[in-house]
This record gives sequence, structure tokens and C-alpha cells, in this order.
Amino acid sequence: MILNPGILALLFGSSIAFAMLLYAATLGVKILSGWDMQSSSEQQLLLERKTYLVSTIVNYAFGFEILSGLLFVYTVEDIHRLFIGAMCATGALNANQVGWLVLLIKLVLFFAAALWVHFNRLDQRTEDTPLVRSKYLALLALTPLVGLDLYLQFSYFSGLQPEIITSCCGSLFSLGNDTVASELAGLPVKSTMLLFFLSAGSYLISLILCLGSSAAGYRHLLFVTSLTLFFVSLVSIVSFISLYIYQTPTHHCPFDMLQKNYAFIGYPLYIGLFLGTLFGLLPGLSEPLKKIASLKNEVEQHERRWLLISCCAMTAFLLIIAWPILFSPFILLSY
Repeated sequence: MILNPGILALLFGSSIAFAMLLYAATLGVKILSGWDMQSSSEQQLLLERKTYLVSTIVNYAFGFEILSGLLFVYTVEDIHRLFIGAMCATGALNANQVGWLVLLIKLVLFFAAALWVHFNRLDQRTEDTPLVRSKYLALLALTPLVGLDLYLQFSYFSGLQPEIITSCCGSLFSLGNDTVASELAGLPVKSTMLLFFLSAGSYLISLILCLGSSAAGYRHLLFVTSLTLFFVSLVSIVSFISLYIYQTPTHHCPFDMLQKNYAFIGYPLYIGLFLGTLFGLLPGLSEPLKKIASLKNEVEQHERRWLLISCCAMTAFLLIIAWPILFSPFILLSY
């Protein structure tokens, strides 16, 4: 099982990324202990040079972590055929419950790693690098999380046994089970749909306000609406979006849409949601940086691009969802 190419790529890549981060974190401790931007000593000059080395190492390591979530989902979906009773990635994840925890950590690492790379890039564009202490403290906090991710991945994949009879989405998301998945599948479709489109509308309005004004309040509003839409979307995918994609009133699985039978529509759907959310968060998170003189211009120069990327990605996500709802012959008779 562990010799599967996708599994080997994940374990090998995560091992390399963790080793790189350990080395970078060691250098980060030295930088934090001796950093003094007001000093012109030889030691300070050496530390400043080391920051470029650390940034390069961490960018590559976190670059892999950003993509590894997609690779993990693809691999889990690919190996489900090896388990009796599994029809999609849900069955493979149920074959060893650690897999669900890995998926959760991958989600956290996607946003955490992407934000670190973002703030590091802004910091490196300035002469006084005012975020050095903040970003290296964040690096020290994220390195153990990457190590935990590696450990849990190994525990998950090494614990998989093909002879195990696993349960799949048909049972996990069926109504009446005492599980979170069952509760999400049982949410009233009409109410959930109303909440979803209200969240999407709030996001779009706040995005338009941000494009038309530089007010900090609109950036903070976009942060809230982006985060709200993200979580509401995850719930809605299980509650009603999946029903329209599969055109079946009882099929609530969030993973089957990644398969060829459904034109792999799940990949652009999830990528659009994640990218739209990430770039929707950036203006609000970067707003406090405008108080730092050297970062103010950098943030203002890139804000509009972040907003446009978020708009394009989230619009693609919403169009993918709206198409089957508006144009497919499938109609939910009961809400």
C-alpha cells in the first residue's frame, strides 16, 4: 500500500519539507536572538544575509505544503479502489480514521503556509524588513505542525489494510446516523441554500466596496464575509450542492465529484473556493501593515490584484454551483 506513487510522493515530499523547516527554524532562533535592525555590526549583517537563505528554504517547503493538500485528496481518491466497500475517498478515509485528521491539518496548513509566504514576500520588498520577528515566531509555531502532519500521514498510510471492509459515503452521509456528516446532510435544503446565497451576496458586495474604496472597514468586512462564505460553502456542498451535481436527492458526498464520472468538477470547484477565500482574506489581514511606513506602499500596490484574483476564483466557484441548479433538469421537490 505504502508503495503507491502518490503515497510515496506525499511522504517523501513532507519529509524533505519538514527537514528544511527544521533547519530554517534553527536559523530562525539565531536570527531572533541576535536581531537588531539599528545595528550595523558584522553579526547583524550576517543575520540579514541568513534571512534570505531562510526565506528561500521556507518558501520551497511551504510551497509543497500548499500543494500537498490537493495531492493528498487525489491520492486518497485514487486508492479507494483497493478497499472493499469504498466507492470514493470517503471509504479510504474511513479505513483509518487518522485520515480525517490529516485532511483537517492539510486545510489549516494551506492557509497558514500561504499567508506566511505572502507576508514574507511583502517583508522582503522593504529595506528595514519590519516583520522579521513576527514571521520567524510564526515559523517556529508552524514547524511542529508540519512534523505532526508528516507523522499522521505515515500513521494513516501505514495503517491501511486492503482486507478491511470499510464504509463509504452512502452510510456516512445517510440521514439518521448520529454523526456530524449525517447532521450536515440532514440540514433543510431551502434554509441552507438561502444562507449560502446570502453569504455569497455579502461577499460580492464587500468585494465591490473594496474595489471602489480604500476604507479599512471594507477590508475587514471582506475578511469576515470571505471566511463566512468559506465555512457556509463547505456545509452547503454536503447539504445541497452535491445533490445538484449528482442529480440525486440522497447523494451528499463531497468527494465523488472529484471522479471522472462527474468530469472531475470537484477540483475546479474546491480550488476556486480555497483561492477565492485566501485572496479575500489578504486585504483585511494586511490592513494593519499600512501603519508601517515601509509596508504601506507595498500593500496598496498589491491590494487590487488580490481583490481581482479573489473575485475571479470565487466567481468561478459560484458559476460551477449555479449552472446545475439553474440549467439541469434535476429539481428538488422537497425542501
